[in-house]
Amino acid sequence: MFKYTLFTFFKLPSVFWTGIRTTKVTDTSCEVSVKHRWINQNPFKSMFWAVQGMAAELTTGLLIMKGIKESSAKVSMLVLNNNANFSKKATGRITFACTQGAEISQLMDELIKSGTPKTIWMESVGTDEAGDVVSRFNFEWTLIVKK
Repeated sequence: MFKYTLFTFFKLPSVFWTGIRTTKVTDTSCEVSVKHRWINQNPFKSMFWAVQGMAAELTTGLLIMKGIKESSAKVSMLVLNNNANFSKKATGRITFACTQGAEISQLMDELIKSGTPKTIWMESVGTDEAGDVVSRFNFEWTLIVKK
């Protein structure tokens, strides 16, 4: 997981400095974890929504980046839309997980075969240490094969 920490330090410094860390990346899922601290809190003594959003987006983005790397194609990726729902105050350690890796593999195959842009909605769910859902984020990603 050190390579992901190094990546965030150089390419996504706000992710690094707010304490978001990648804990698991497999072919099917990605998890990141962030602990509520002074640097990432809001005035209501819980985790700032934008920190949760960065953690959630990272889970989806890393799965796409893994799919791109495995395909060996040159692919551009960009978030088109997103939405979120907050169901509980985010305190303590929050873990965000996206389990759509298999969908990314299929999408990459379609993208490379067709050469036409593709979009996918991906969900990342944040849970606290008790296993309660604190937030859900959805991101619409667009993927385009570079020429």
